[in-house]
Amino acid sequence: MALAPTVLKISPTSKFGLGIVTPNATADFLGRLDFAWITTLHIIYPPLTIGLASLLFLAEWRWVATDREHWYRLVRFFERLFIVNFAAGVATGITMEMAFGILYGPFSQASGPFFGQVLGYETITAFMYEAGFIGLMIFGWGKIGRGMHLFATFNVALSSSLSAMWIMDANSWMQTPTGVELKDGYFQISDWLAALFNPDVILGFPHMLIAAIEVALCFVIAVSAWFVLCRRHAVLFQRSLKYALLALLVIAPLQIYLGDGLGLIVAQDQPAALAAMEGHYHTYNQDGSVDTSWEVVGWPNAKGDDMAWSITIPHVLSLLETHTWDGKVPGLDSVPPQNRPPVLVPFYAFRVMAAAGGAIMLLACWGAWLVLRGRFTVERIVRHRLFLWSAILCGFLPYIAIWCGWWVREVGRQPWLVYGLMRTEQGVSHMSVTAAALWLAGYIYFELIVWGSTWYFFAKVMRRGPDMDSPVVQGGNQHLGELDAPHDGAPSYVRPI
Repeated sequence: MALAPTVLKISPTSKFGLGIVTPNATADFLGRLDFAWITTLHIIYPPLTIGLASLLFLAEWRWVATDREHWYRLVRFFERLFIVNFAAGVATGITMEMAFGILYGPFSQASGPFFGQVLGYETITAFMYEAGFIGLMIFGWGKIGRGMHLFATFNVALSSSLSAMWIMDANSWMQTPTGVELKDGYFQISDWLAALFNPDVILGFPHMLIAAIEVALCFVIAVSAWFVLCRRHAVLFQRSLKYALLALLVIAPLQIYLGDGLGLIVAQDQPAALAAMEGHYHTYNQDGSVDTSWEVVGWPNAKGDDMAWSITIPHVLSLLETHTWDGKVPGLDSVPPQNRPPVLVPFYAFRVMAAAGGAIMLLACWGAWLVLRGRFTVERIVRHRLFLWSAILCGFLPYIAIWCGWWVREVGRQPWLVYGLMRTEQGVSHMSVTAAALWLAGYIYFELIVWGSTWYFFAKVMRRGPDMDSPVVQGGNQHLGELDAPHDGAPSYVRPI
């Protein structure tokens, strides 16, 4: 194909070593909007797959170790929800990889030596690895021993985390492209270790991995709170609700800590993105002093060179970004106008993300307080309807945080596709408006079908509830644990804790 040499040929007039083209602006916008839609809809599935697989492994390990039936019932129930989410993630993930070549053909060709290989490693070491064990995990109940099934679940959890590592490594390289050089229109590897361990991935991957665990915990909390609120299998789900809340008490502040560290990396390597996130236009005040005020909320003016109005708090921006009282934080005026990212989306998306993370931590503290006060027995927790409704709504918060975090990450990098090396208009496929519109309509239709189907099957599993009647699978000691034994002829789902 002659497309890549035409678009990406070396030109002596190109500041960044890439020939400048005159694309169809409307078609390019539709193509970028299309990929934004695809990634936004896809990213709601993999984090739950990654986090829930780890929680399923821990719960199944407790069942194997203690032989207590409630662990088995919880694993079997949440595994059904996991399967629905996993299928949706695979369907939208394959579609997204196809969209790279369709919507970002020049970028796909130019970045193939690194980006393509990393995605290939993800397929070989993670996706195929996961595919080899997920069949045992889903269909192996009663056919293989408990230990072997636990081993399969462990490998599903490990492989899904490896998948996240490779994907985040590829995206982090786009944020901080080290170890490569642009030569003859292609990104050629000069140092594989520097490219793989680029500055952004060091905290970017842990931040995303903890986000996945946070998503799974909030998902378990929301589902469990719903059953407790409806007084269906309340004893069973009171357990999972309590365990998940206590785990969230550790995970939520850890996620905030990692996010703060990642913000420092952005401040160092992408000062323009940080300035957009904070609505920080001017590095200095008129009197020459350092401007350290933090814009809590505001709105850019018509010229796009300052805030039309804002509510500020002095010195807080410096404390957030430099951990000093009056440290210098570069503003957008320190970046050439053609290299400045949009402000409105990163500015408000960052604040919504931070607010969602804070609300999650507050809910975890609320739940821990109820546990410490002895109010988490079944008889007492069902009376805390406000808490239970808050826990149900909390299930949506990490998704909102992930969406907003991803928008901050991608929009804040603009106008660069590969930061400092390839501009977005140089990597997008230059198709006709009709073709771009058709692809956009097709992807919207497909993603909405998957999204609607996921909700339908989630609701179906929830209506059925856990299977409390079938016998525990063979492969180990079949007696009920001491705490699970029925009392006074009560059915298993109302056994005391």
